[in-house]
Amino acid sequence: MTTTDLPDRLYVATRSDQPYDPPHTWDPAPGNSPSHHAVISAPPMQMRGALTRFAMVGMTNTVIDLAALNLLLWILGATTQPGITPKVLVANAVAYAIGAINSYIMNKHWTFRHHRPTTITEIGRFMVTTVLGIAINDVLLWVAGSVLLQVAGATTLFGSSLIWSNAAKLLAIGGSMIVSFLGMRLWVFAHPSQATTKLSGSMANSLDERSDPWGQRSTVDRAEQVALSRILAHHSLAVVLPAYNEEGVIAATVSDVLRTLTDWGADFEVIVVNDGSSDRTGAILAELARRDAHVRVVTHRVNLGYGATLVDGFTAAAMPASDGGKDLTFFMDSDGQFAIHDLARLLVEVDRFDAVFGYRIKRQDARLRLLNAWGWKQLVRVTLGVHVRDLDCAYKIIRTDFLRTHPLRSQSALINAELLYRLQRAGATYCQVGVTHLPRQRGQATGANPRVILRAICDLGISAWRWRVLGQA
Repeated sequence: MTTTDLPDRLYVATRSDQPYDPPHTWDPAPGNSPSHHAVISAPPMQMRGALTRFAMVGMTNTVIDLAALNLLLWILGATTQPGITPKVLVANAVAYAIGAINSYIMNKHWTFRHHRPTTITEIGRFMVTTVLGIAINDVLLWVAGSVLLQVAGATTLFGSSLIWSNAAKLLAIGGSMIVSFLGMRLWVFAHPSQATTKLSGSMANSLDERSDPWGQRSTVDRAEQVALSRILAHHSLAVVLPAYNEEGVIAATVSDVLRTLTDWGADFEVIVVNDGSSDRTGAILAELARRDAHVRVVTHRVNLGYGATLVDGFTAAAMPASDGGKDLTFFMDSDGQFAIHDLARLLVEVDRFDAVFGYRIKRQDARLRLLNAWGWKQLVRVTLGVHVRDLDCAYKIIRTDFLRTHPLRSQSALINAELLYRLQRAGATYCQVGVTHLPRQRGQATGANPRVILRAICDLGISAWRWRVLGQA
């Protein structure tokens, strides 16, 4: 095993006699290692991509709009009449509405990647934006047409209003397009960071869709932005979130994941495993899944423990690609102690390693839990012969193919140690990247529970015997 220890990143390349044949491997050296950045979150990069997609949709709408306009002018017999007549305005409004239908479909599902179910409110907002666009389009058409006629001096130059109608139409489209983009971006298809969704019943407070619930947003540098865009263009991502009695934070956590990955333009799904929660976690997740097709919920009827929860999440994520499975799997605790924006720092490393592990730069836990964690890490190191800076940090990316060929089995808190052990045995490469750890705001941690600790220690002993002595790994 070779290790390069940088100020905020630990690079590890493992080798063994049982090689895993990964898609990409890289032996890091100090000169090849990425530079450390003090600020550790990814800003939303949706505006430029959305503008590009909107412009492409706009070109499609222009073709549809102009084709419909000319067809209607021919049907109404308005192709030989000089000037902008009432028939031209009627034809223009109908043509604009036809283009608007195409605009709604393409902008909803492609430009703004808005995958929530269609609602009456959304349709109403779209209609208001469309009517406003038609009005502005007609005003600009009238003004532009009048100016063009005045500049030309006489309509007999070309003999009809067909040329002036199309020329004025192109000018009007430019102005109305700006209004349409702003209306759709900021109102019709607004993400949770721009508009809070109104929910019925007592869930309204729980399903708080704030963009950054803990106020930890910062930025990455330009190089990481470029690398992130390149990586997301070639990779899809399954996000696994284990949850147990997290009614106070689960909605904000899931909503932040949805908003961030949507803003980044990622191909993703969010798999939340409800481990037999006795509070309203299950009901909140059901509502989130109903409202967003990205969310998939796996439910345990009874509490099975952290390891079993992650195993079921990984199993759900490891479905074949033909059935919608993603090529990368990321997992993060859903208790609000991690910021999804730090994922950018892990993603920029995925083409260099088979797995990327986060480690908590400054762990925000009680001293007793910190002591337990240190003791557990030393015990795992001695027993399994593996070592990382932060063994149980629940912020990791693994290639989904590895989970398919090396399924994890631990049902307890041993799950992270098993993952690291199997990666090392397979000869896979991995690195560690520093991430933010936030104080727990709501809910109660279960990692320091004596029963949880005892079960993990027993599983460690049994697994070490099977894996290292009997060779049954």
